[in-house]
Amino acid sequence: MVSSVSAPPAPRTRLWTRNFGLYFTARIVSMAGDTMMPVAMAVAMLSLGYGVSGLGYVLGTWMGAFALFVVFGGVFADRFHPKPQMIGADAARFLIQGSFAVYLWLGHPSLWFVIGGSALGGIATAMFQPGVNGLVPQVAADPQKANGVLRVSEGMSTMAGPALAGILVSVTSTAWVFAVDAATFAVSGLCLLALRLPPFKVDRSASTLENLRTGWVEFRSRSWLWAVILIWWVLGVFVWGPLTPLGAASVIGEHGKAAFGYAEGAFGAGCMLGGLVAIRLRPARPLFGGGIAMCLFPMMPLAAALVPSLPVLMLMYAVSGLGWAFWGVQWATTVQTQIPEDRLNRVTAYEIAGSILAVPLGQVLAGPAAQLFGLHRFLLAGSVIGLGCAFALLLVRPVRGLRRAERPTGDLADRLTG
Repeated sequence: MVSSVSAPPAPRTRLWTRNFGLYFTARIVSMAGDTMMPVAMAVAMLSLGYGVSGLGYVLGTWMGAFALFVVFGGVFADRFHPKPQMIGADAARFLIQGSFAVYLWLGHPSLWFVIGGSALGGIATAMFQPGVNGLVPQVAADPQKANGVLRVSEGMSTMAGPALAGILVSVTSTAWVFAVDAATFAVSGLCLLALRLPPFKVDRSASTLENLRTGWVEFRSRSWLWAVILIWWVLGVFVWGPLTPLGAASVIGEHGKAAFGYAEGAFGAGCMLGGLVAIRLRPARPLFGGGIAMCLFPMMPLAAALVPSLPVLMLMYAVSGLGWAFWGVQWATTVQTQIPEDRLNRVTAYEIAGSILAVPLGQVLAGPAAQLFGLHRFLLAGSVIGLGCAFALLLVRPVRGLRRAERPTGDLADRLTG
């Protein structure tokens, strides 16, 4: 019975190499800035008078630009190397966020300025994100352990970032949040610049179109991969997309500006716990184990719908974060160990684009849907749909039946740990 649940432990390898330490620092600092943004943007848009619809347009523009360009980011990362591409993306995001901070200090930015900046930020992130997954096998010999530690770090950032943003917007202004976010991209870029990576196998003989086609063939040939993406489409439109604008309006309306930051911080604390559990627990069927954990995720939209007392709200957000993080580790490790290294960035790009392409649609529709059905009623429906998506992960045979694939520990592992 036990052997059907957990796989044998992987061989012990050294995780905290120089490369992994730098990569870890880049991830945690950059993530801290990223997690400050929903709080800062929500407060900024509501304070500027653009309302929930304006916030949905801005978030939807960012996500839409990201989803449209991320497949090209994956192709370029496989064709050349993800490291310089990620450094360039960090530099671009430093300038974009810094410019927005200056504009907020100097005046009242127009909605079109904010939307334009969000589009550029989404494109820059699309160039950055495929390498995030692709670099993990290059900086760590044990992807499961590395993803667990990184998920803990993301949880720490998700806990500290929104809480800090809530404090800053309460005692200073949203401009300072954007300035701090710009600084985090500078730190991330410098850490990535210092990485010393093993040779990266690339094939530059094929055209961009042929590389896109190869990535698509790799993606569609794995039923477990595209089945999860289809489930994520439903989650993106009805739950994940509307959750930030509607959840922000609900929580801020009931408990004040800082409360949304505290709630997001509690979600981060739950992500830390979920990452710690994922370091130790290695299900033999990782996506099935992750699907069980995802049954906890609907607690967040449920909390935003019911808006209980702040401590209860934070507890529900934390429980949701635990399930979300455990799933995230299982999913990232599965993709990294099931896809050939020389095609990982392209497949990751299709996976990212497919999983989030529905999110901007949900964000744009959040305002009109809330007006039509009622804000809290729509969030409550989202919690039910989120639970249905978790059950789907458990019921779809290719997803629940996929076995763990341990990564080979040959020469590459020796180079990483040496």
